[in-house]
Amino acid sequence: MNIEEVHLYCMQKKGVTASFPFDEETLVLKVCSKMFLLASLEKNSINLKCEPEKAIELREQYSAITAGYHMNKALWNTIELNGSIPSSLLAQWIDDSYNFVVEKLTKKEQALLQ
Repeated sequence: MNIEEVHLYCMQKKGVTASFPFDEETLVLKVCSKMFLLASLEKNSINLKCEPEKAIELREQYSAITAGYHMNKALWNTIELNGSIPSSLLAQWIDDSYNFVVEKLTKKEQALLQ
C-alpha cells in the first residue's frame, strides 16, 4: 500500500475526514474529529494508534515499524511504507486504529457512525 491507497482505503470508512492542519506534508485522517492516522507525504510513512502492548510487539516484529514520530510513543507507531509489510496487514492495522478511536468516542458520536 502507498499513501494514496491508504488515503482511499480510509475515506471509505464512516465519519472519516481528511485535512492538512499542520503543513502541506502531513495528511491527518480523523473519525468524529479524533485522529486515527497521520500520513507523512515527505517520509512515505504513516502513524497509527494502537493498544500499548500490541504497539511494542509490532515494533519488535517489523523493522519498518518504530515508536510514533512526534506522538505518544505508548499509543502510536510509525510505519514506513517501503513494501516490506503486506497491504492486508496494513489494512488490518488501519482498521484497528480506527476502531480503537471509535471505542473511545462518546455514545452520541458512536451512534452517528451507525
